[in-house]
Amino acid sequence: MAMRPPVPVPTLSRRAKTVIGIVAVLLVLFTVIGTLTNVYVDYLWYDETRFTEVFWTEVQTRALLFAVAGVATGGLTALAVYLAYRFRPTFRPMSLEQQNLERYRQSLEPRRKTVLTGLAVVLGLFAGVTAQGSWQTWLTFRNATDFGRTDPQFGKDISFFVFDYPFYRLALGFAFAIVILALIGSLLTHYVFGGLRLQTPGQKLSAAARVQLSVLLGLFVALKAVAYWLDRYGLSYSDRGGFFTGASYTDVNALLPAKNILVFVAVICAIAFFANILVRNTLLPAAALVLLLLASLVIGVAYPAIVQQFVVRPSADQKEQEFTERAIGSTLDAYGLDDIDYVQYAQDQTSGADADAAVAELRNDTQTIPNARLLDPNVLSDTFTARQQIRNVYGFPEKLDIDRYTIDGVTQDYVVAVRELNSAGLSENQASWINRHTVYTHGNGFVAAPANQVVAGQEGGEPNFTTGDLPTRGDIEVTQPRVYYGELMNAGGQDVYSVVGGTEPREFDQPEGGSDEGQINSTYDGEGGVSIGSFFRQLTYAIHYRERNFILSGAVNDQSKVLYVRDPLERVEKAAPFLTVDGDPYPAVVEGRIQWILDGYTTSDAFPYAEQMTLGEAAQDALTGTGTTALPNEQFNYIRNSVKATVDAYDGTVTLYEWDKSDPILQTYMKAFPGIVEPRESMSDELVSHVRYPEDLFKLQRDVLTRYHVSNPIDFYNQNDRWQVSADPTQNTDALQPPYYILAQRPGDEEASFQLTSALNAFQRDNLSAFISASSDPETYGEIQVLRLPGNTPYRGPRQVQNSFTTNNQVRPDLTLFNSENSTAVFGNLLTLPIGNAGLLYVEPLYVQGTGENAFPLLQKVLVNYADRIGYANTLSEALDQVFGAGAGDVAVDSEGAAGGGGAVGEPVPEPTTSAPTSGAPSPPADGGTGDPAARDQAVASLNAAINDLADAQRAGDFARIGQAQADLQAAVQAYQAATGQTSAQPTG
Repeated sequence: MAMRPPVPVPTLSRRAKTVIGIVAVLLVLFTVIGTLTNVYVDYLWYDETRFTEVFWTEVQTRALLFAVAGVATGGLTALAVYLAYRFRPTFRPMSLEQQNLERYRQSLEPRRKTVLTGLAVVLGLFAGVTAQGSWQTWLTFRNATDFGRTDPQFGKDISFFVFDYPFYRLALGFAFAIVILALIGSLLTHYVFGGLRLQTPGQKLSAAARVQLSVLLGLFVALKAVAYWLDRYGLSYSDRGGFFTGASYTDVNALLPAKNILVFVAVICAIAFFANILVRNTLLPAAALVLLLLASLVIGVAYPAIVQQFVVRPSADQKEQEFTERAIGSTLDAYGLDDIDYVQYAQDQTSGADADAAVAELRNDTQTIPNARLLDPNVLSDTFTARQQIRNVYGFPEKLDIDRYTIDGVTQDYVVAVRELNSAGLSENQASWINRHTVYTHGNGFVAAPANQVVAGQEGGEPNFTTGDLPTRGDIEVTQPRVYYGELMNAGGQDVYSVVGGTEPREFDQPEGGSDEGQINSTYDGEGGVSIGSFFRQLTYAIHYRERNFILSGAVNDQSKVLYVRDPLERVEKAAPFLTVDGDPYPAVVEGRIQWILDGYTTSDAFPYAEQMTLGEAAQDALTGTGTTALPNEQFNYIRNSVKATVDAYDGTVTLYEWDKSDPILQTYMKAFPGIVEPRESMSDELVSHVRYPEDLFKLQRDVLTRYHVSNPIDFYNQNDRWQVSADPTQNTDALQPPYYILAQRPGDEEASFQLTSALNAFQRDNLSAFISASSDPETYGEIQVLRLPGNTPYRGPRQVQNSFTTNNQVRPDLTLFNSENSTAVFGNLLTLPIGNAGLLYVEPLYVQGTGENAFPLLQKVLVNYADRIGYANTLSEALDQVFGAGAGDVAVDSEGAAGGGGAVGEPVPEPTTSAPTSGAPSPPADGGTGDPAARDQAVASLNAAINDLADAQRAGDFARIGQAQADLQAAVQAYQAATGQTSAQPTG
């Protein structure tokens, strides 16, 4: 048979090759320059923040894994292909198959070195890029710290599962990949060059091909034996039990022995493949392979399925009892819930609770009611903006924060915020490069209002700003009010950099006193920022930000610095990449400086027997994404609040503190990054007084407790005492109710403590089952208390209470009036407050907000619920009187002295009260109203007119008109009350 002539290979012209070469060089050059610039800018940031240890450790570890994985994968695969080519048969039998392959051989032969090199490089790059992403797995394996406790099945320290097992799996995965790639490359090479002849009569494999393929297949099966061995430990993460995580009865009694047997079968199979090198009989490895497949199917799949179906399932509660106990204990341990204080609460309270006993508890509890929070930080952002923004370049976050301060020996919680630079609020003229990056560079000021006070008088219903204005003044002393680092710095999701420094003040600092046009400028002199005085640095940042003004603008000089990565959360994540950071940083004034305080978590997804969860989903609630950052959707089953971090709002200094000294994961990372985490003892007492129990951790823990508060394995299996988190009753959504910070007195405690709280309902019901709180006080930090309500009495949950409010015959008419064309009723946070041992009291503020562009919510009413009693009044004390009888509300006054109003910054308002003149509209009498109908109709018309005038004034931002409108509204309210003969609202059922 005549040989086919070789197929001519198309070639490019010399000119085309030159053009392609130039384009390729330019692409590579631009890519390299861009990459090196980004790396250098990163290094300068780490150098400025003194976290170069993190930068170099991460770079070196990534480079090491990239090199090892790349060389191993690319090199060994190329070696296998080279050996297959090197030992190709010299002579090949003549056949149609070989004739068809000849043209491929002729095409590859002159380019074999290029092809082989390209194969090694491409595979090496893919493997290296994949491996370097697991740099933390290698670091934790290398620096592993023992947990000091063992798993219940294998008796190994938990560190083996958390640190060692993931690395072994990673290494085994790459070993499998290398062998498979080498096997595929060898098969293709042998086939193309005649060592493997599938369609040619006679011998199908050359001797060299048989040896090489036998070795590779033997290595693959040997790795499978290792995988079976590791699978034994992987049973600790099994979900076969269905209602718990970890090795089940079937896993331990059927699958574990099967894995042990399969290890030996795989070893025998591997030996058979290696023996084929000498025996030269393919039947032996084929028989061994069939044995392995049958064994894996029969004893690895069929036998466990039979045991599960016919032994376990008929009596799962009994068979899985031991393993359920393991799962409960491990899950509680993994989520830091192994030391919960369960209190059987309100055993004597019924729907007809004894009001006298409740009043006695109210009087004994002298700190919960006086500190009842009527200001909702999730509602008042617009109010803070309207009253404290001062200039459009400033702004407040969508969600404000709660913290506590001790002023004149009295501790109370405050709604706090920082007057930040709001880059998104700059006008068109202000948004030029010069203005955006060199003039409007920072915010200015700290704003605080006691959470249980509002201003009385013409402008009633507003927060009592005891600290605020510009320059900042008030009862919280702020010596450095400038804010260069904050939550609003990232406009549109992009890091907004600022160029600061120099001899001439050019940065807008604050308006000049008494002038709407004048301004006071300043120059940044803090330690933060990267110096860009040299031309090389200016060129670097010009390339990085693609901005020529770094080189051309006169605003950039030899004393200039550039500030970037200015969001506190992003700074901590960048400084400590091994931490998951809580999504709600909050500001605190510590030693006169504004510090952002953040909570850092160490997590793992490899804690044995602990239930797996998804971070982002488990921490989701109705406020997620509203002024907070959602946690990543990553799997985990272990978490600790191991680090408290601070970011200085002026110079950006990031400080990490070792908060949980018992966390082995943090200890492991402290070995990997020595010196970056400071000991807890270096935290000042003032800083410690502002730490809070973190919200995201609390949300994860309350979710776990809805199931794992049950310690009896039989009851756990039956799920007959399961809880759930209530949907947020104040919003038309199924999203979960967020936890709330309150300053309250726990049952049995003598003093109030700052705590994070949440109500828990019965599963798939709206009845209340438990109340959980976590202490934030330094002396009792982290102590979690669960008040368990009797299961034989239906207590109202948050949604039921909210429903009773909105359908109440005194509240409903006001809501109709508030929800008009010009205003909207806004319910604040529905707080659940334990009152001694008498039961739980619900308190909710009701705001009214105009519909105009610049309108903001004002506190109008207070709603109270206890058992089946409802109070609805202008003040908390009046609402308590309605619920418990005359004089009950005195505790809200007597414990602090006298009730009072206020208004000026720094003037205290002890009683949590609202202002009657701004109640918006009165509640009609319970009997439907009396008096002259004509006079009543006239009064209603006057009310509507007054509300319209108030809304118009708020839209215009005319504070003089607002004051007059509120005075008119007060007169209209009094006229309506006179026309209807209305008195204060009475308790209703």
